[in-house]
Amino acid sequence: MPVRELDITVIGENRDPLAALREKRSLGLLSEAGCPAIADPGAEVVEAAHNAGFRVVPLIGPSSIVLALMASGLEGQRFAFCGYLPREGADRVKRIRQLEQRSGKEKETEIFIETPYRSDVLLGALLESCNATTKLCVAVDLTLESESVKTRSIAEWRRAKTTIGKHPAVFVLQAT
Repeated sequence: MPVRELDITVIGENRDPLAALREKRSLGLLSEAGCPAIADPGAEVVEAAHNAGFRVVPLIGPSSIVLALMASGLEGQRFAFCGYLPREGADRVKRIRQLEQRSGKEKETEIFIETPYRSDVLLGALLESCNATTKLCVAVDLTLESESVKTRSIAEWRRAKTTIGKHPAVFVLQAT
């Protein structure tokens, strides 16, 4: 169904996010990065549309999460998107170790993200916490000219002394 009008609705405002649909107009949910309702706001609007009986149609578009997995060279048959890891140091390290252990036990790739201003903090925590043989892909600025996708062992990352800077990144981890 082609979109005839653009109705901008901000999630969290005191407006009815489905007003356009109730008025028989099309409604599109867009995201500035990633994919709506996948590591981005939007799930509540989609759920409300389902509950109100409206048809929900996903459209093809890039998802940094899937793009990172595709470019990583890591296990793509069994993976889990884990969202954002805890912000606090001890909690973050505990979660990283849990994910690494689960990856090894289940032969599952773990995917997570971080805000650009904390990407280097997360990378540092991964390098300190993970086993040297664990594989890590860091996919930065996907679909931009500055795009970088690198998969290395933790030992190789440690030797490279890489920094990400304040860029959006997706982290893909697979224990070996």
